[in-house]
Amino acid sequence: MNFGEIFLSEALGTGVLIILGAGVVANVLLAETKGFDGGWLLINFGWGLGVFGGVYVAYKTGGHLNPAVTVGILSSGADEYAPGVAVDFGTTIAYLAGQMLGAFVGACIVYVAYKKHFDAEPDGAKKLGVFSTAPEIRSYGWNLATEVIATFVLVLVIIGIGKTPTGLGPLAAALLVVGIGASLGGPTGYAINPARDLGPRLAHAVLPVQSTAPARVPAGGGSGEAAPQPKNNDWAYAWVPVLGPLVGGALAGLVSAMVF
Repeated sequence: MNFGEIFLSEALGTGVLIILGAGVVANVLLAETKGFDGGWLLINFGWGLGVFGGVYVAYKTGGHLNPAVTVGILSSGADEYAPGVAVDFGTTIAYLAGQMLGAFVGACIVYVAYKKHFDAEPDGAKKLGVFSTAPEIRSYGWNLATEVIATFVLVLVIIGIGKTPTGLGPLAAALLVVGIGASLGGPTGYAINPARDLGPRLAHAVLPVQSTAPARVPAGGGSGEAAPQPKNNDWAYAWVPVLGPLVGGALAGLVSAMVF
């Protein structure tokens, strides 16, 4: 496969992942949706099914959909990322670039689908939560450790699935993501994918998502209208769901080379 084919495959697959994954978060969090307050397990299953669909769409490239998976396979010493796709600099860049663009575009599509609900939602933090993860207790070192551990499990098991003829295909990866969300997702929202967090966070930064103040503040003219509030993208935390999954994926690849 050439650069363009790899790029397009991963972009489309990652886009489907984000449309379904960020979509279920929007359905649960945003005001006046039919799935409002559907709960954590609904989000877990939504993300799992997003992986299920995305892997099928990107089957030609192995359905990585995640830089941590690509880095994990690279660090494992494998010769191929997928059948017929050699591990080299060019293919690595094609995977990573496709994943980032797919995540960005997928998040933009979710915004379009839920536009009126973004407008109706008064909580800016919930709006950002559709696009990116955030810790329940902010402690950067421990948050990083959580992301490393969760992604280590993800990538180690995915590499193991690839070496075991289970016949489950993408279903195995989907159930794995549901399990990780249910077991390890509580502290940080389990990004476990740098593209999944950074691409949509960038989309949030450029899209006209309105940030609404929790309390009404008189504007300069004293009209009593809510004063515009600066959009919060939480860049202070953004490095955690990028670095943590990359470290966890790389460690999983190294371990897999010793045990598989």
